[in-house]
Amino acid sequence: MTSSANESERREMTGAEMVIQALKDNGVEHIFGYPGGAVLPIFDELFQQDEVHHVLVRHEQGAGHAAEGYARSTGKCGVMLVTSGPGATNAVTPLQDALMDSIPLVCISGQVPTALIGSDAFQECDTVGITRPCTKHNWLVRDVNQLSAIIHEAFHVATTGRPGPVVVDVPKDIQFARGIYTPPQTAPRTSYKPVTTGDAGAIKAAIELLASAKKPVIYSGGGVINSGREASRLLRELVELTDAPITSTLMGLGAYPASGKNWLGMLGMHGTFEANMTMHDCDVMLCIGARFDDRITGRLNAFSPDSKKIHIDIDPSSINKNVHVDVPIIGDVGNVLEDMVRLWRARGAADKAALKPWWEQIERWRARNSLAFEQNRDVIMPQYAIQRLYEKTKHLNPYITTEVGQHQMWAAQHFGFEEPNQWMTSGGLGTMGYGLPAALGVQIAHPDALVIDIAGDASVQMNIQEMSSAIQHDAPIKVFILNNQYMGMVRQWQQLLHGNRLSNSYTEAMPDFVKLAEAYGGHGIRCEKPVDLDAAIDEMISIRKPVIFDCRVANLANCFPMIPSGKAHNEMLLPDEASDEAVATAIDEKGRQLV
Repeated sequence: MTSSANESERREMTGAEMVIQALKDNGVEHIFGYPGGAVLPIFDELFQQDEVHHVLVRHEQGAGHAAEGYARSTGKCGVMLVTSGPGATNAVTPLQDALMDSIPLVCISGQVPTALIGSDAFQECDTVGITRPCTKHNWLVRDVNQLSAIIHEAFHVATTGRPGPVVVDVPKDIQFARGIYTPPQTAPRTSYKPVTTGDAGAIKAAIELLASAKKPVIYSGGGVINSGREASRLLRELVELTDAPITSTLMGLGAYPASGKNWLGMLGMHGTFEANMTMHDCDVMLCIGARFDDRITGRLNAFSPDSKKIHIDIDPSSINKNVHVDVPIIGDVGNVLEDMVRLWRARGAADKAALKPWWEQIERWRARNSLAFEQNRDVIMPQYAIQRLYEKTKHLNPYITTEVGQHQMWAAQHFGFEEPNQWMTSGGLGTMGYGLPAALGVQIAHPDALVIDIAGDASVQMNIQEMSSAIQHDAPIKVFILNNQYMGMVRQWQQLLHGNRLSNSYTEAMPDFVKLAEAYGGHGIRCEKPVDLDAAIDEMISIRKPVIFDCRVANLANCFPMIPSGKAHNEMLLPDEASDEAVATAIDEKGRQLV
């Protein structure tokens, strides 16, 4: 219990005061939100204190994504505050985004007075009903004396087990009412107690299976990062001990360093050739904190067909949901990895000679250089833009957010992440408009850090208004737009799957991003030639204010490698095979092996 909690123990206060006190007692320093009639009592209390800092956004969706960026980059719980009706409904997208990517998020929403609930009052909606499918849990507070306990429980639920979003819906009369505030409880909770320690027998079986493997692979996910930095350290230690190759999901990038000798790159639909082929041909797969989603597995009945599978996850519902596994281990990734490292050390060093043929095969796959692309002296290739951005900023330990689309995949492929919590992206929901407000949240959490939103010209416009928030709060985020004048990923699929009929994927009324940056009070940069790129990136880094960098890239570049939807890992298309005809054949001819 904190000293702040001791001071407030059993004190009478209004519901609005309880909300602020509960935030303080749960260690909250920043919240993201937008005022409205149903939350004015809470905003009034915010005004009268200076411990919890409110970051005013321009749209509630922006508040949610900013809170997600804040949470993902710090390991803390993100908090958003919205009003009733449209304020709550605008929060649905970030809530679902946080649910799918396991981001701890507490959303406090205002509600019409209790007596008006169900009467179609002004700005009323069934917030609890609407958000039930996109949260871990939600509450409608009907008694002011229960308000503080509910908020404390909300933080507990959001941050323990598999992290995720929760909603506390507070009617306006509850905010005005007076009641007794109770501090966070120190007694063990009985209602929600996720399993955090893995079964000892299962962990021992997993070690024995991994030790017997001739072709092992470790497949890590966002759960490693959610578990904390110690889990990432233990993962690196396990890789070193076992000498197993390691790949990762989009959400798991940074848990193992991109410069590590065992790193295969990202796997899945736009993963590397070596990662996908290793996953397909392995005999033992250790999945750590990932959920076997469709972008990773490809065609399920052809996913790693000859392997024994070990799955570590804190969420029991993820076990055997998509892929049957041989050794399930339910528990916190950090705790389980600690046990695995201890058991492996006790049994001795790995037999590296036994893995030599496997590594020789992997090196042959690596030699395909699947991320290669054709350079162009006159036009900036998007892959080149990401590579130069990485080389010019890596010494500054930047935090990277993204929007969703081709640029997101190119960033994952070509920006090397060495540490956890440096990469913020929308994985499961694929939310366009995520990156800019997420960058705002990251910058608020790390005011002196370099924070870059790698964006697409279409996606960034979905929440471009948050540039105004960045200006107001002196958050010098950098928005690095790969501007190809298209909805790039939509156009790519239309080209490859729909006869190049580009239905509504070309944005003909594109704004002048330099003028737009200046209109908001930021700094605008445009670069069109490869020879000018390094100097322009240096200029972007040197500006201590929000920057929009309009990087004009090749209009029709496609993102490869690519596993066509419904295909297996060993049916992926590489850049040198990716003609329209080849893609059409890959999709039309069931079962044909292309590589």
